[in-house]
Amino acid sequence: MKIDEFSRWVRERQEDVEHALERWVPDQSPAGLGIAMRYAVLDGGKRLRPLLVLAASDAVSGDRASALRAAVAVELIHAYSLVHDDMPCMDNDVLRRGKPTVHIKYGEAQAMLAGDAMQALAFEVLTPDAGMPPELMSTLVRLLARASGHAGMAGGQAIDLASVMMGAACGPADDAALAALSEYGAAVGLAFQVVDDVLDVTQDSHVLGKTAGKDVDQNKPTFVSLLGLGAAQKYANDLRDQAHAALARSGLGQAAYLACLADKIVERDN
Repeated sequence: MKIDEFSRWVRERQEDVEHALERWVPDQSPAGLGIAMRYAVLDGGKRLRPLLVLAASDAVSGDRASALRAAVAVELIHAYSLVHDDMPCMDNDVLRRGKPTVHIKYGEAQAMLAGDAMQALAFEVLTPDAGMPPELMSTLVRLLARASGHAGMAGGQAIDLASVMMGAACGPADDAALAALSEYGAAVGLAFQVVDDVLDVTQDSHVLGKTAGKDVDQNKPTFVSLLGLGAAQKYANDLRDQAHAALARSGLGQAAYLACLADKIVERDN
């Protein structure tokens, strides 16, 4: 796939997600809660997880309206997790996406409530009154709930695999394709974490949009601290190769965007 074509697809899908977030995240809520929610989720981030949802849906010729709802729900869960992770009781960070974190801007209580509200809104987005088959609705809710709970994100796991599988659920795919997409999602999810650890020690806060070096300062185990910088970078490249190999086994003829996203995730440290 040509770089210009992929770049255009990314730009268009990012705009789709941003416009949907603007529509579905309320600006009118009690005690200014909607303002804090919109501050947390709008106008920031690369939207890589929504892009994974939409690319996986495209790969299986999925329903675009349902996939967009799934993409927005994933981003809401991601944003809620960042708001809570940044709070003083967790990572105690003051910078996120190049601006003050939500608790710095609006206070700890408002940040906690905004995160809770975005988590609930994610499932509201997945359960519209009309326009989505009940079976698909149930599948998407199940996938997101499991990815967000004690065995998933709340327990320290990435949500990237769920992003891929939610997109795949929006269209027809046989067992072999689903198994391959699951392998792809696991590989890119792990690659994302590895590259994040690399960036934490190789980039400054201005570039990252968040406080750099916090993992080292807090003596957290990372792929870089365990493997060394060079080996961690090689591991990320190996995971990208695994993701590409999984797509090759999938039998899906429209997986080019997923392949390009794997490259995009790993090349963030270049």
